[in-house]
Amino acid sequence: METTQRQTYLDWLRILSILGVLFFHSAMPFDTGDWWHIKNKETSDLMAEVVFFMHLVRMPLLFFISGTVSYYMMQKRSSLSFIGLRFRRLFIPLLVGMFFIVPPQIYMERVANGFKGSFWDFYPSVFNFVPYPKGSFSWHHLWFIAYLFIYDLVFAPVFAWLVSPKSGKFRNSLTVLAKGKWVYVLALPGIVWYALLSWKLPETNDLAHDGCYFVYWLLFVLAGFFCILQPKLMDSLERNRRFALTIGFVSFILMNYLRWNKIEPDNINWHFTSQFAYASFRGLRAVIGWGWVLALVGYGKHYFNYKHKVLNYLNQAVYPFYILHQTVMVIIAYYIVQAPNESILSKYIFLVAATFFVSVLIYHLLIRPYALMRFLFGMKPKEQPKPVMHVEPEEVKTVVVLSA
Repeated sequence: METTQRQTYLDWLRILSILGVLFFHSAMPFDTGDWWHIKNKETSDLMAEVVFFMHLVRMPLLFFISGTVSYYMMQKRSSLSFIGLRFRRLFIPLLVGMFFIVPPQIYMERVANGFKGSFWDFYPSVFNFVPYPKGSFSWHHLWFIAYLFIYDLVFAPVFAWLVSPKSGKFRNSLTVLAKGKWVYVLALPGIVWYALLSWKLPETNDLAHDGCYFVYWLLFVLAGFFCILQPKLMDSLERNRRFALTIGFVSFILMNYLRWNKIEPDNINWHFTSQFAYASFRGLRAVIGWGWVLALVGYGKHYFNYKHKVLNYLNQAVYPFYILHQTVMVIIAYYIVQAPNESILSKYIFLVAATFFVSVLIYHLLIRPYALMRFLFGMKPKEQPKPVMHVEPEEVKTVVVLSA
């Protein structure tokens, strides 16, 4: 049976994953990492642990769900039509973001580092097109949109073939993976790839130097597409959800045991010299990511496959919210990190709440009502109310007589 009707649990997971991004980015000013756009004077090791876990899970889940979205968008469309749709929904918002949404983030960072000019003194530097951090041209958190656009652009012909009747034999062959726990074979390429290359090619999100992660994220997109293409795979993820959660949980505990006891490469208690040991340690991160993502999809399918009247509103709001949230957050963070008498926890809670409140209101008041803004932020055109047919009394009588 083909899955052509949108599954509501995927929409709920998409919404929850974007909320996860909000909590993740809000923690960045306070973790012990050596860089973010705005940093608090005091930092927290515990906040760094929150960032560590969410970094392993949040983007893989988003890319997996994006693969299912590409499947639904591919329905009854040619490759060119699909590319046109993704150009409007991804590339246009990316351009808008790079020229209007991201620059305030860079400006606030420059001010925090001593820049004295106004925003309008800074803004022309964007058009020098010198990549960040040396220059002021960047996609920052919108790298996710850029990568997704490239994936869809390159794989459009493949996606078109997969949803066509021509791929019937291939779709049927995927049912083999639905038996037992074979569905988790989909995770093996990503785990092996990450284990072998992530330590040589660290994450950059700049496309040009991101060879490991560019493919790693792509494998989540393809896994999402395959799982929704063959619904029995999704059924398998639901049936085996406890197994996936166990793998994700145990691997996370093991990783933290090694990290907290300094049994990791380049640390005092790491006594292994083989590349296999190093690759295995790195690969454990991918095992965590795949385990939790496939578990969340399985649990989501089991518990979240229901409609609610608020779902349509949230589903429309979540994409503009993602585009807006980090800029709003950086601006607010610039001011709250200067509060001398507030704890890290109180600053974090305030930053999450204020970013959510401001971003939602910008969407609701300035984006949602206007056709141009909806277009610029990659939303569907606003649905027009259906006209109410006016029936004259004579027509009613005629209908009654005929029906009698």
